[in-house]
Amino acid sequence: MMNIKKLVSLVLALAMLLSVCAVASAEEGKTYTIGIIQFADHPSLDNCREGFVAGLAEAGFVEGVNVTYVYQNAQGSVADCTLIAESMIATCDLICAIATPSAQAAFNACDGTGIPVIYSAVSDPIASDLATEDKLGIGNVTGTSDELPVAAQLALIHAMMPEAKTVGILHTTSETNSDSTLATYKALAADYGLEIVDKGIADISELALALDALLPQVDCTTNLTDNTVVSGLELVLEKSREAGKPVFGSEIEQVKNGCVAAAGIDYVLLGKQTGAMAARVLNGEDAQTIAFETFADAFLYANEASMAEFGITLPAEFTDSTEFVTADAE
Repeated sequence: MMNIKKLVSLVLALAMLLSVCAVASAEEGKTYTIGIIQFADHPSLDNCREGFVAGLAEAGFVEGVNVTYVYQNAQGSVADCTLIAESMIATCDLICAIATPSAQAAFNACDGTGIPVIYSAVSDPIASDLATEDKLGIGNVTGTSDELPVAAQLALIHAMMPEAKTVGILHTTSETNSDSTLATYKALAADYGLEIVDKGIADISELALALDALLPQVDCTTNLTDNTVVSGLELVLEKSREAGKPVFGSEIEQVKNGCVAAAGIDYVLLGKQTGAMAARVLNGEDAQTIAFETFADAFLYANEASMAEFGITLPAEFTDSTEFVTADAE
């Protein structure tokens, strides 16, 4: 049988093909300048950006042909997101904002200017004041959500560590995306015989002390799509190994880098989905009339070396649907 990931990839590829065939897309002779604001430097957001560019290219908007990209990375600074967004208003036809702080900054800066904002990797667009309950934008804004498949992740943790009782979660107190996902974890954990113990940080400088406080209280930890914490993944993994506590990731790159496993999303595919939405806007649709989209399927990833390090095995019922990954060669 075709696994879920291949099926989703095929569906997206077919959607892109239809988009290309309809290529009333790039008006002949017209060029576009697209700004990309990425909140922080980490692989999942990099994958999202690359997918966004690829998705637009598949829809007929090709860099160096009819598109120029202006890319800036805020390096985890909310204040810099605002400065970057304001600097792009004068030159950009559309702004892609990757991660919640970037999306909020871009929306606030562009509100009233007529410049559409297409966001990606925003866990909860409604709680982030980017969309209404009907999933439509509050203004000239739409995009994709990277809402995590929390139930699938809890089921995976319970299956791989049946004796575990407590799961630790680190989160940044200023990231609304983390607040929303943490609340979902706490609401569902008891269904899997688990308790969530969380520790908040204001910024990455507090990560080491937070880990020292959290790890003695838990059997393992699981990552959110928290941009600050994921930016410090190397430290999270190092201290967790020292404490003998496995770390579960939220997407493939974290598992490649040493997390034992994840029921997560594919950020390249999420980026392509975002690029297809941006193409619709460039082709004349109003961003506010396009409901934000969520990646519904969970993809399973596992790192056999990390599992062996902690003496963990993957139950047989998961193996057929799991992609086993290792770190990319340097």
